[in-house]
Amino acid sequence: MQGKAIAISGRPERFPLVCAPLVAHDEAQLAAEVATVAAKAPDLLEWRVDFYEHIGDAAKVIDMAARLKRAAAGIPILFTRRSSREGGQPIPIGEAQVVNLYRAVCASGQLDLVDFEMSNEREHVAAVRAVSRAAGLPLVLSFHDFSATPAAEELMARFEQAQALGADVAKVAVMPRSTEDVLTLLAATERASRELRIPVVSMSMGALGAVTRLCGWTFGSAMTFAVGAASSAPGQMPIEDVRQGIEILRKSGSP
Repeated sequence: MQGKAIAISGRPERFPLVCAPLVAHDEAQLAAEVATVAAKAPDLLEWRVDFYEHIGDAAKVIDMAARLKRAAAGIPILFTRRSSREGGQPIPIGEAQVVNLYRAVCASGQLDLVDFEMSNEREHVAAVRAVSRAAGLPLVLSFHDFSATPAAEELMARFEQAQALGADVAKVAVMPRSTEDVLTLLAATERASRELRIPVVSMSMGALGAVTRLCGWTFGSAMTFAVGAASSAPGQMPIEDVRQGIEILRKSGSP
């Protein structure tokens, strides 16, 4: 089935979006990384700011965001701080400072979407929702489980939770322990893409779940993540391979 596309201001919608992460640690490395990745023309770049060594300095983050925006040459940028409890890097600032960072970044006009975890404190989620909405930026509310794949009903509940919290996009990423787990994730994605009002994004991580990065869109997932220079999660594949896989499925007549 064809799911709902993610709307990004000023750009035509594509389905699915191919998003490539930026995970370098400092300015020089990020400048080199964005040049390499942007040259491969992904639909979206994700700046994983939890990798950035100056995450505690909002002014430096905004300055780096402006540099990335110029180098991206029109490719939208998704701003993400992934928490260590959901697979991100340890950072030297607390959650209140993270919310303030999102507030500053949203107001800067240098980024196009933001991702925040729905497992964060309810007031923090609400605060990020408010500042992203004020700035006109779509908000991805996400859930990650790097140890297992919850049951289908729990996965559906996570998608529904994101919508209830005011997300513009609901994202769920889980780790399979069997091929049955992969099927569970795809079935939940298909159901959520039909029943929710907002686009959904999902992936089953690792080697077992790699197939979902190629075919997840046929079950309604609006985005897939692919490697431009370096990966941000297990199971990601090179942009070229992901695009080829998607096109093969399109040519075969997949819905």
